[in-house]
Amino acid sequence: MQFDQLLGNVGAMKLKALLTRHRADLALLIGNGINRYGARANDNSWDALLTELAQKYLDPVHKKLPDGISMTEFYDVLELACSRGAGEASLQTQFCELMAGWRPQAQHERIVRWAQQHEIPVLTTNFESTLGDAIGCRLQRIPNDKFTAFYPWERYYGTRAGVDPCREFAVWHINGMQCYRQSIRLGLTHYMGAVERARAWLHKGPARLSAGGDMQAWPGAVTWLQVVFHKPLLIFGLALAENEVFLRWLLIERAKYYRKFPERRQAAWYVHGAADKDAGKLYFLKAVGVEPVAAADYDEIYGPATWNQ
Repeated sequence: MQFDQLLGNVGAMKLKALLTRHRADLALLIGNGINRYGARANDNSWDALLTELAQKYLDPVHKKLPDGISMTEFYDVLELACSRGAGEASLQTQFCELMAGWRPQAQHERIVRWAQQHEIPVLTTNFESTLGDAIGCRLQRIPNDKFTAFYPWERYYGTRAGVDPCREFAVWHINGMQCYRQSIRLGLTHYMGAVERARAWLHKGPARLSAGGDMQAWPGAVTWLQVVFHKPLLIFGLALAENEVFLRWLLIERAKYYRKFPERRQAAWYVHGAADKDAGKLYFLKAVGVEPVAAADYDEIYGPATWNQ
């Protein structure tokens, strides 16, 4: 298939129409873009947090990520440079402390309330709890005797305990949670650990997902992974660049799963700004079954006209 054919009609469907059509059966996957929209856009930036730590441990005049290194690799380099003295907190802990002042904004509340109204699960790559805090959610859990604070994948923010991940509203954190600082996934080493854990659930043992058995019986059925593989996904606020190693790998595994079990196939959409011309990324997304949807501006993605319905 030719490159242009694979890209197809990028952005043919408008976001509001998509939400209206699929709100009965959808999951949201939200990145840090939601924190960068609005009055506090310049404050809520992972780049700014990493820059502050880089100025402390690498170079006081550090201003931006150097060319030729991904953000995940840069975090690993930063961690190597962080020689902890007695009583000094880990880099993950310091990163979480720098996020302590982040607060929900209007867009957090309207989007999460929309999801709650329609019993839609919310996945996020963000670490802080602004999405859950926006409507007063509390940390909840699905009981699991193998729980680990390094991978709290059965923990979520919600209004009730023991939810069905695919059928009820909850806010799930893919890359770690601020309240479990050991769980923060920032570096390439962290991402590879997450891949190793998920791969075992997908491909090892009699209850593995790839065996095609009972979808409620595999180890990931009580975690956000159940949503990734068994719900239509609407992805926004994410650059989804090459450094999103874990999430991109999950999308590849999702596509392989659907090729093996086509009756379980679910749709997915990636919302991006009209100025995003990253042809390689759009090519990748289309290849793994994710349809790009172009938004005219950030107001269309986060504004009240889209979500107050």
